[in-house]
Amino acid sequence: MHPNVLKVLVPQHTIAARVAELGREIAQDYAVRQPLLVGTLSGAFIFMADLARCIDPVPDGLAVDFLRASSYGGTATVTSGEVKLGMQLKTPLNGRHVLLVEDIVDTGTTAKRLVEELRGQGAASVEVVALLNKSPRRTVDMDLRYCGFECPDEFVIGYGLDYNEMYRSLPYVGVLKPECYQ
Repeated sequence: MHPNVLKVLVPQHTIAARVAELGREIAQDYAVRQPLLVGTLSGAFIFMADLARCIDPVPDGLAVDFLRASSYGGTATVTSGEVKLGMQLKTPLNGRHVLLVEDIVDTGTTAKRLVEELRGQGAASVEVVALLNKSPRRTVDMDLRYCGFECPDEFVIGYGLDYNEMYRSLPYVGVLKPECYQ
């Protein structure tokens, strides 16, 4: 365990098993729907890669794209409430069934804004796939179609989640020691 981690919330093997389950669910639900996985950078990149490989059998037309969105900045540990969008998708959304892949849904502000944006670009449907659901902090009505794990109201890192761009490569989800960010 990394010395700045207070405790491991979700160990690597548990993440792998749950991501495999999610992949099978998505493969079944989207078998004839040509899904487009849209990952939010930077936090969802590890989850997205693992999830994409676990969608088996692979539905015809499965595609992957990324966008950048954030409501955190620098060393912030709570959302600013303002969602900043970065990159544009390369894949046209008209008529596509989109799965928005998030590392964590906290207040729900970013995910809700992205769902609205994707629908506005012509997606036939948009569902959210989140590794972590931090529902105690939810401030907007947000439905997660697929969820890996419930997350307590603690500052978590690892498996793509960061603090100031650090700790993303940890193979587990852990709680960062408060003295590291206060």
